Amino acid sequence: MEGKSQPGLCNSPPPPVYLWSWRACNICMAFFFALAAYVQINDPDAGIWIVVYVIPAALSFLVGLNPPITDNFIWRSLSDLHVYMCSMVAILWAWRLRRTAKNVFQEEEGREFLGLVIIVIWILLCRHSGKYLGGFRLSIAVLITVLPFITWLYYYINKELRASWPDHCRNTI
Repeated sequence: MEGKSQPGLCNSPPPPVYLWSWRACNICMAFFFALAAYVQINDPDAGIWIVVYVIPAALSFLVGLNPPITDNFIWRSLSDLHVYMCSMVAILWAWRLRRTAKNVFQEEEGREFLGLVIIVIWILLCRHSGKYLGGFRLSIAVLITVLPFITWLYYYINKELRASWPDHCRNTI
């Protein structure tokens, strides 16, 4: 077995279909994060949340263009800092929501919390993807890529769920 490369092991390049699927997932998530940043325009604290979503949009877009960029020091440093900051705010929101929220989506902090969780999971999933891209990571990526779009579409179609939201949340898209 020495010297031979086996599919799926760390020392072999991922199959081309994995690489293209991974790139497509990152481009879709870059679009999702950019869209999430765009809809923050009406939010009272828009400046903060636009930056929170633009950073993973840019990081995902770069991974979509060139997956090995995750080994770059600048990409890693920015992603580590962003994951750390998003994790801290998500923990704070989770602490506040555990006592007050009956339906997480009906609370603004709940929606912000879920957005932060998506960011953290996605950026952590992107780490080392230039080297270690296997079927399991790709399956999780496809699932995470599809779920936010389905959820967004569901809430967009279901007007009764959005009825109790503040005006700045209802009038974006």
